[in-house]
Order: sequence, then structure tokens, then C-alpha cells
Amino acid sequence: MAVVMAASSISQPRASLRPKEIGALLLLAALWGGSFMFFRIAAPALGPIVVAFLRVLIAGGALLLFARFTGHGTDWRRTPRSFLILGALNGAIPYALTAAAALNMTASLAAILNATTPLFAVAVVAARLGERPTVRTIIGLAIGVSGVVVLLGWNRAPFDAAFAASVAASLAAAISYAFAGAYAKSAFAGTPSLTLAIGQQFGAAVVLAPVLIPVGIVGREDLSLTRGVAVAVIALALLCTSVASLLYFFLIRSVGPTKTLTITFLVPIFGVLWGALFLDESIGAATLLGLSIVLIGVTLVTGLRLRPRANGRRASAQSAT
Repeated sequence: MAVVMAASSISQPRASLRPKEIGALLLLAALWGGSFMFFRIAAPALGPIVVAFLRVLIAGGALLLFARFTGHGTDWRRTPRSFLILGALNGAIPYALTAAAALNMTASLAAILNATTPLFAVAVVAARLGERPTVRTIIGLAIGVSGVVVLLGWNRAPFDAAFAASVAASLAAAISYAFAGAYAKSAFAGTPSLTLAIGQQFGAAVVLAPVLIPVGIVGREDLSLTRGVAVAVIALALLCTSVASLLYFFLIRSVGPTKTLTITFLVPIFGVLWGALFLDESIGAATLLGLSIVLIGVTLVTGLRLRPRANGRRASAQSAT
């Protein structure tokens, strides 16, 4: 999930994290990393479109109830066109693509491929703003791509048409998140974080609604809503989306975007861990090597610094799940 925060809502970052902030960071990474496992469980039973639609609809409703219960005013219906675009780029498209990829790909591999979002984000910014990438960025991109090649080249799964389509879907989802971050920076400057989260979910639901029945339901005779599938969908919506959004905004306000950006490195680690623990997915040398190479590339591209800059400048941050 990529979200852009306005600078006015970000507090001055501190040199160290308090225990509750470390806990929030780890919990957020665990939740977003778990989303790939839940997609892997729910998508084969309900189909990608149905899973994506239920996720955003339930999550949006839960966040709206939270806003009403806590007295936070939200005006997410004021610019419906902008929220439709953001909902498509940051919800409907990547959620549906990630769910589709889960049909023929392990949760571990999907989580690692999703970590390429910052690599695509650099390319999107360069294309939209005409910024020339630095040598460090170019090296980081090359290393990140090589990590993907290692993952796919040494993968034990047969590289057939179905697997290739899943890889393409995962990378396309990462590209969509990258465009979402760039769009949100320009279209939602100063928008409260909770308004962004609610508007995005309902925008995604509206985008998915027209294709829900003709594409997601009609002609499918294998729809199966078991207890396990229902739990996976609810966990996707409430834990991996609603609760995760609140944790993300808490971290942005408490420790600043730079430290929160470390979530990019933690999510695929948890994705691999959950896949191994609950789905019996094997963790081979290729998985660990590919993951390490991708994260090295992301480190170079993002220029991540754990210590705040001396001038205390504030920057926007984005993250993907």
C-alpha cells in the first residue's frame, strides 16, 4: 500500500525509536507481509476481483466507522475523481493483480517482487518530472533488477505461461503502486491521512464494482467461501488494510517518513516467513539471495538514512504491500 503524507502532518523525527514505535513498525511489517499469504489462501477460492473488491469495501467501511467513532472529520467525497484515480492506482489495480499472481505463485515470491516498488517509483518520478537519476540510483536499479533475475532464474517452480503471467502481474502491481505515490504527492498535498485512506478504499471499490459480476462472478463455478477463506478475506481487509493504515500514519507522525521507509525492507522478510510457517513454502538459497540483492538495490535507490538530517528537513514517504 502506497500512501503519501503531507509535510504539515509529519512531526520532527527523533534520533531513536521508542519501544512502542519499534513494536508498531514490526507489527505493520508483519501485517503487510501477511497480506500475500492471505491472498494466496483467498484468491483461488473466490477469484482476484472478488477478493480485491471485498478487501477495499470492508476496509473502507471499517475506517469510516473509526473516523466517526473517534470524531475525526473526513471530506473524502469532495474530490471524487481524484479518489477514483488514487483508488485505481493504489487499490483496485495492484490488489487485483497481486491476487491474480497468487493463483500460480508462492506468497514468498510475491512479497519479494512487491519490494521492487521503490525501484519503479524512481523511474516514474524521472519520467514525470524529468529528473536525471544519479549514478547511485542507476546502480541500485541494476542491482534490483539482477535480484529479480536471480529469483526467477533459480526458482524451483516451472517457468510456464501461468507462472510468467503471475510474475508480470506482480511487477505490474508494483508499477501501479509507484504511479500512485507520484499521483498522490501532486493531487493530495495537505489532505489528512485518514481522509486519504478512506477515500482510496471507496474509490477502489467503485472502480472494481462494474467488473465484479461480469468478470469476477459470472461463469465461475468454483467459487468457494469456506471458513478459512472468509477469515483470510477479513484479515486482508481489517488487519492488513484498516489497522495497517492506522499504524502507518502513527509511525509517519511519530518518527517521520525516513525511518518509516524501513518498512520496505521488513515486509518481504515477513512475507517469506509467513509463507514458510503457514503455507509450507520452501525457503531456498535462491530466495534468500534474490531477496538480499533486491533489498540492496532498494537501499541504493531510496538513499535510506536512519539518522535525521542536520537541517531537519521533512520529506514525503511511500510504502508498498
